[in-house]
Amino acid sequence: MLVMFYAPWCGHCKKLAPEFEKAATRLKGTVQLSKVDCTAHSETCGRFGVSGYPTLKIFRNGRDSAPYDGPRSADGIYQYMKKQTGPDSVHLKTEEDLQTFINHYDASIIGVFSGTDSSHLSEFLRAAALLREQFRFAHTADLNLGKNYGVTSECVLLFRPPRLSNKFEESVVVFTDYLTIGSLRRFIRDHLYGLCPHMTVENRDRLRVRDLLTAYYDLDYHHNARGSNYWRNRVMKVGSNYAGRGLMFSVANKKDFLSELEDDFGLGTSDGEELPFVTIRTKLGHKYTMREEFTRDGQSLQRFLEDYFAGRLKRYVKSEPVPEKNSAAVQVVVAETFDDVVNDPDKDVLIQFYSPSCPHCKKLEPVYRELADALSSDPSIVVSKMNAVDNDVPLGYDVQGYPTIYFAPMGKKDEPIRYEGGRELKDFLKFVKREVSHSLRFRAPNDEL
Repeated sequence: MLVMFYAPWCGHCKKLAPEFEKAATRLKGTVQLSKVDCTAHSETCGRFGVSGYPTLKIFRNGRDSAPYDGPRSADGIYQYMKKQTGPDSVHLKTEEDLQTFINHYDASIIGVFSGTDSSHLSEFLRAAALLREQFRFAHTADLNLGKNYGVTSECVLLFRPPRLSNKFEESVVVFTDYLTIGSLRRFIRDHLYGLCPHMTVENRDRLRVRDLLTAYYDLDYHHNARGSNYWRNRVMKVGSNYAGRGLMFSVANKKDFLSELEDDFGLGTSDGEELPFVTIRTKLGHKYTMREEFTRDGQSLQRFLEDYFAGRLKRYVKSEPVPEKNSAAVQVVVAETFDDVVNDPDKDVLIQFYSPSCPHCKKLEPVYRELADALSSDPSIVVSKMNAVDNDVPLGYDVQGYPTIYFAPMGKKDEPIRYEGGRELKDFLKFVKREVSHSLRFRAPNDEL
């Protein structure tokens, strides 16, 4: 059973509710989905350690088994909970069993052992119990089932999905190291995706721990696997020449990431309808786009990669236009002017990241303007603000809500200080006075300080 602990007033709960209902309908008869209103049943929620909403937990045989940390979409919940049903590892007894198991949309991890009393089998089953939410496991106690893959002794076979089969890499990878839960986890992590995985909303965070090139196009492996592989094969052909250089390759359905492409790369809904749209997003958050059309011979992609590795590409930065006039006490910063203003080595800078629709930001506005007026007589300090919705937030600034305020000290721009104090003028002045690198000059209204 999957249980959602929620509060009726919680916005995230309201957003999740229709997805949860859809997943419940699809899983009916397989996995039961339930929900508990914590405003009406606070004792029950407290007993299970619920401190935020929504909290999702998996129960087995009436006991709290594990937190649910899977996707929050209907399809993601469905796929994740389907993996919770049945055994941790499927026992394969015949070649037909094996072929049926590996002929699947996702990858398969199969342990091949010499008998049911194998010590390696027991370790494999322990690993499967821990990792079943992420991967599909099966095992056989018959070594003969591995002979078609060159197996003559106990090992683990990783079968990549048949839909992603290609001539640039092997579809089956053999693990022959000493089997432990840790070594098996590392083996799966290092070999599961191969040269060019299919990035989805569910696996994108795992892929983006590395520098990642992605080709976005009309990809649909459920209904058009051959067409989906047309462009993927071209990415792989070029990408195989750059293996081992620290860049991973992937393909993705453009429609699944449309809002992200619009927000992060300024891609319009009508841009690149036919040809793939190619981006590179590094693990540090730097973004690059291939401006040349993706040619079928792959030459444009190769030129893009050569420029990337040579350091010739200009990073893509989402930015509002540079203001024509910027004479107000609170200086307006956009992404393109962030370095010039906030990272000015000769200035101490207070920067507020805000959203135009945020009521807290609007409430703060007169106080923040009053602060800027009070500090306007000091040429060494700048009070500024940036619309964090329409501009990329630079690395080193963690903006999860609005307003978020940082102080970028003179000479230490790589160590910005987050403001956590009150929202009154005197609170800001005390903070700035404490952090500035010089003797602060300011005009406090009514000589408050």
